[in-house]
Amino acid sequence: MSAVTQATKQSNHRYLLPRTLMRVVIWLLLSTMSLAASAQTRAWLDRDRIALGETVTLNIETTSAAAAEPDYAPLQADFSVSGHTSRREFESINGRNSMRTLYAVALRPRRDGVLTVPALGLGSERTQPLPLVVTPTSGRTPARAGDDVFIESEADDADPYVQQSVGWVVRLYSAAPLVSGQLDQPAPEGASLQRVGDDAQYQRDVGGRRYSVVERRFLLVPERSGALTIPPASFEGRGAGGFFDDLFGGNGGALQAQSAPRVLQVRPVPADAPQPWLPLQDLQLRYQSTPQELRAGAAATLVVEATADGATAAQMPELQLPAMAGVQVFAEPVQADERFVDGRPRAKLTRRFSLVPSRTGKVDLGGMRLSWWDVRAGMVRTATLPALSWTALPAAAAPTPTPDPVTASPAAPAEVVADAGSPLQVIQGASRGWVLATLLFAALWLFTLVWGLHRGDARAAAEATAGESTPGGSARPTASGAIGLRQALDRGALGDVADALCAAAQPRARDLDDVIARLADDDQRDAVQALQRARWGRGDGVAARQALRKVFASGPRWRERPADSPSPLPPLYPAGPASPLNPSGGRGA
Repeated sequence: MSAVTQATKQSNHRYLLPRTLMRVVIWLLLSTMSLAASAQTRAWLDRDRIALGETVTLNIETTSAAAAEPDYAPLQADFSVSGHTSRREFESINGRNSMRTLYAVALRPRRDGVLTVPALGLGSERTQPLPLVVTPTSGRTPARAGDDVFIESEADDADPYVQQSVGWVVRLYSAAPLVSGQLDQPAPEGASLQRVGDDAQYQRDVGGRRYSVVERRFLLVPERSGALTIPPASFEGRGAGGFFDDLFGGNGGALQAQSAPRVLQVRPVPADAPQPWLPLQDLQLRYQSTPQELRAGAAATLVVEATADGATAAQMPELQLPAMAGVQVFAEPVQADERFVDGRPRAKLTRRFSLVPSRTGKVDLGGMRLSWWDVRAGMVRTATLPALSWTALPAAAAPTPTPDPVTASPAAPAEVVADAGSPLQVIQGASRGWVLATLLFAALWLFTLVWGLHRGDARAAAEATAGESTPGGSARPTASGAIGLRQALDRGALGDVADALCAAAQPRARDLDDVIARLADDDQRDAVQALQRARWGRGDGVAARQALRKVFASGPRWRERPADSPSPLPPLYPAGPASPLNPSGGRGA
């Protein structure tokens, strides 16, 4: 090895080590900055309405590395605190690192009424206050109270209407700690039953005995009138058996329970009911915000909010403003917030509209109106918004540009003259060197970052291409399309349902007309055509959604794609014998 080669390698090693260390330092700094920038602390309750004698779980989550354990002392005034737990997680998503800490504690109110869970401190971080409604203890005692384990189930409405959203709640009471088990609620015939949210776990005193309760919520929608029988819920599991059970051959803590079947009397749709059919407990409309003024050619924002008690977002009609003369209206997608309150669903829909006047003058907006059926009073009601009026002003004039005093002056900037030995020249020379070094390092780091991202994008594109197609060139079928279609039918708008149908086809369909052309089932094609009519205001959106849910219950049925037939012409380059220069055979280039 020559002296020049050795000197070159030593020089490369000498410059490579500082550069690597500098990259590691920068990566650590960026990771720390991302942790600090995304640090946040929040708190929430697993339920916001409980009965006196029950417990509610307070959850606190923080991503701040400087946060300490919560100070639970402010809770002692209105709550009994028990069951402290904590968990830490570290995750890295798309190059962003985060550490998450979750604290949970059980709260038992000391009194009924509207209570406030106070703000708690976690070092320098603080949570927000939370409201909690505590109702008086119910005088009703469950039929199987006193058993080691029993099940209670109830509906929020014993005689609902067809297509009314009914809250169905199943509660499992256990006086002994459960080790394992399975809680099942079969679906009835003539109605759809869908599980909603996660299980709520709390404690309740029943008949002088404390039980651990697992509450599971369902959404029940009757599909026909008449008697609707709800099958009994069942539980099979194991409790924490005692020493003598294992020693003398007991049941080892095996537990079983079953609820009694329930019968609901479903009423038909009334003859004078409004269309679309919308059975609710309550419906409220309000303006979240309204523009103060309108200007021709400029967009102004109007936000409408609808709160429906007794319905999901998928059952609500789309929020649309009445037509406005001389104004273009652009609607954003609906934002839905769904919750389970008082044993039944409650949906809050929010939609933003951009109003763009095309001329000046008076602009009138008629009040939005939604007709619905009051299931408690048995009558038609209409929720309305007040009419609004503005005077559209002329478009704002563009500001006149002012001349730049620097560019307008022909005088050249004065030069600073310094002696050869002055401190100013030494400082300028030193700063110039640091600036050049900083720019060089930034360029190298940027080049490394772009190179790494390019490699990652190329690898991801290759994997996506390999995963989307089989060796034969046909799209690989997946179940994600059916899952996305079910989610869109349950929670999305009509536009989301159309997008899910297009995405379910392999390859993706261009539009709904392409979907109809590919479907092999006549009922599915009719349901998609009903969806198209509903989207353009010529059909019933609720009925179209019900038809889609029924015919696509087992997934879409597509036409079989014809296989490629072999070409009658001989190959242009027939295969020949393989050779060391042409291992695959065929004619060489």
